Amino acid sequence: MSVFTRLRKEVGHGGNIPAGYQLAWYEPRRRTGIYFPAPLHWVFRMLREINHRLQLAVRAPYIEREEVFQMQRAHRERQRLAEEYARGYVVGWHECFHTCLDAVEEEIARVDEAWGAGTLLPAPKPPRTN
Repeated sequence: MSVFTRLRKEVGHGGNIPAGYQLAWYEPRRRTGIYFPAPLHWVFRMLREINHRLQLAVRAPYIEREEVFQMQRAHRERQRLAEEYARGYVVGWHECFHTCLDAVEEEIARVDEAWGAGTLLPAPKPPRTN
């Protein structure tokens, strides 16, 4: 590893790049470029990229599992809201139906009373003959 550290040069903004060195990668948080001699910079860039992708691959199942749990939570919440809406809708429908049924029964009762009141009226006169 000491060969690696001896060949590695870190150069900040405005620094002098040693002759024969090429940028292997840039670290934005530290604002430094990591430089290696010309043919090695490709190798170290590739090793860094492989390491990065391996770390992503190892962490991916944990991230995906969390995403699945988050989707399940969101689905349960939507399902709960839909059930609550449906319950309110059915309760409202029952209330409306019973109110309408009461109104119809009341109207039918009133019609029966009208027929009963008709018996109190005098009998109709027979039609005139010429």
